[in-house]
Amino acid sequence: MRKTYIILLLSLACCSCKKWLDVKPQTSVTDEELFKTEEGFEEALNGVYLNCSRTALYGGELTMGFPDVLAQNYSIRIYDQLRYLQTSRYLYTDQDFVLRKDSVWQGLYSGILNCNMVLQNIDQHRNLFTGNHYAIIKGEALALRGYLHFDLLRLFAPSFKTGAQSKAIPYVTTYSNKITPLSTVTEVLQKAVADLNNAKTLLYAADSIRSTGYIVGYPNADTATEQNAKTLFVQNRRHHLNYFAVCGELARVYLYLNNTADALKNAEEVINANKFPWTADADFNNADPKLKDHIYYKELLFAWNIPKEGDNLVKRFTTGNSSLDLVETGATYLYETGSVGGEDNRFKQWFQPVSEDNVTRYELQKYKRNTLAAPTDLTANRHPLVAPAIRLSEMYYIAAECSFDTDPAKALQYFNTVRSHRGIIAQLSTSSKTELLAELLKEARKEWYGEGQIFYMYKRLNQSIIAESGQVVPAGNNVFVLPLPNDEIEFGNR
Repeated sequence: MRKTYIILLLSLACCSCKKWLDVKPQTSVTDEELFKTEEGFEEALNGVYLNCSRTALYGGELTMGFPDVLAQNYSIRIYDQLRYLQTSRYLYTDQDFVLRKDSVWQGLYSGILNCNMVLQNIDQHRNLFTGNHYAIIKGEALALRGYLHFDLLRLFAPSFKTGAQSKAIPYVTTYSNKITPLSTVTEVLQKAVADLNNAKTLLYAADSIRSTGYIVGYPNADTATEQNAKTLFVQNRRHHLNYFAVCGELARVYLYLNNTADALKNAEEVINANKFPWTADADFNNADPKLKDHIYYKELLFAWNIPKEGDNLVKRFTTGNSSLDLVETGATYLYETGSVGGEDNRFKQWFQPVSEDNVTRYELQKYKRNTLAAPTDLTANRHPLVAPAIRLSEMYYIAAECSFDTDPAKALQYFNTVRSHRGIIAQLSTSSKTELLAELLKEARKEWYGEGQIFYMYKRLNQSIIAESGQVVPAGNNVFVLPLPNDEIEFGNR
């Protein structure tokens, strides 16, 4: 019964938002069957993570797909076989784009529905839980609900800066067949803050990642503790929305709300915890695939575990003319290799030059796997294949932006700390907030390349997008706001 129920839940991702909101909830007998054990709650929550890690969501599209296309991070060709050309031109009526963005809408709301199902049942079954599992499961479900709503807002609504009181998206907090009306941008952000703060409170005492004995590191290393938990469910907290990831997400949401004080407070809580070590150059630059850290793994506060996406990512980034890549001029422009970026380790390690038809293209190596190893070799790579979700470096970027007005020297220290750990020796020195933001945009774009985040930063700041060709895409809601699905409009939410 439980397996059937979870499969049904995940299949809801294929339905439209309004259709699943109209579907009659499962019978109480089915709910009771699923939630009569602690393991049932764990499976239901894991189902949300699995659903969100699919290719159509964070396992592909939302991390390496159309948000980065919209940010002009790739050199899209007219014979593009991945069918992103019209997306790169912001033709939001293009059928390929409509299918992608509607699938994201449906998939994220499916995840929200499943979170609500967990939250709607957990308090009345509290006696089932052992140890800290009640607080962990409820905290993660609340955090996921806030996280997924925030990404829906960042895609389908105006930014707080340009439309704080504009109607945005439904913030769904119940598992029922009732229609949820649209909330305004401000209301969605406030509700996300409430969910995330409640999650933070629950996880504060419960999450093992806060303990001094929890050491962030690589799997199979001598010092590894992330895989040593008694149960599989609480292993490697960085593959779930752990306490520090919730702090990081709160920093993001508060910054979007222009609440710089609370954004700084949460960002600095992560920084000052000293839980996430900077990646050593010897690991990032290592020539041995088994010892190489492709993505600054130990610096990830949270990442989606995507072990089955390897073949899809090879096709996405390293298949010749079908790839999402950069022409040589675009790569050197984005990474400023002729000036401050000349020693940037990210450019050196993340991009492989490939010459074809008298054109040099740069293919992204960030998600490359050791294909020479046997499929069963668990040590084939230094770390598992994951899609980065929240980075330590982002906390430094947020801290730099939020502290500049009151302490510019400290802000510049935050900014320069990240650059120094990427091999850039030159220190930024400025008394201009405008210049700092411009440099932050450039650095974040380098850091988050192929991760789907930079589009949201352009949108939050209402800044024109500078294409890899140097062309300027003027800021505006015609670029930054994706159309709601037709089903949503048809049901009266417009």
